[in-house]
Amino acid sequence: MHKFRELKVWQRSMGFVTEIYRVSAEYPKAEQFGLTSQLRRAAVSVPLNIAEGAGSNSKADFQRFLGYALRSAYETMTALEIAHRLGYCALERNQTLLAQADEIAAMLVGLSRSLDRRKQ
Repeated sequence: MHKFRELKVWQRSMGFVTEIYRVSAEYPKAEQFGLTSQLRRAAVSVPLNIAEGAGSNSKADFQRFLGYALRSAYETMTALEIAHRLGYCALERNQTLLAQADEIAAMLVGLSRSLDRRKQ
């Protein structure tokens, strides 16, 4: 349906995943199978769902996968907040990552709404 690599939200989320991996590599080893894994899976899920949805046969399916990506973005934000509260991530770095996640979430909502307008 879409060339997902051309979507700005996919590009932005791919860069975001890279940052999440860098930041979470600094978390305590005791979190490797806990918060680190959960955060990484949630962040990776964003571009994966965008790509999967872009390959679907309908706008409704694409929107459904954009919804999954949005929920994963929110999950990522929550994991980042937990990491900060546990002292694993400095405030400034955490705020930067949360702002990026917020921007990606807004882009996902905007893309989904644009698909709605095209249906009409």
